Amino acid sequence: MDYRSYEKRLDYIVELITKNRFRSIEAIATRFSCSTRTVKRMLNHLRERGHDIQYDRLQKKYIIKKLE
Repeated sequence: MDYRSYEKRLDYIVELITKNRFRSIEAIATRFSCSTRTVKRMLNHLRERGHDIQYDRLQKKYIIKKLE
């Protein structure tokens, strides 16, 4: 995977989380044809870039916390 497609995938993940459509790591891994570990690494890269991505156990989904 080249840098440009990796960046597009990261943007897509942020978009899914923002729109409350990111349901499972497994579903994203299937869509991207990669492993679940790769998706977890992508989430960690987004966190390193400043996105406050967390998993909400009650809602069973990933969310981006807004700074207040």
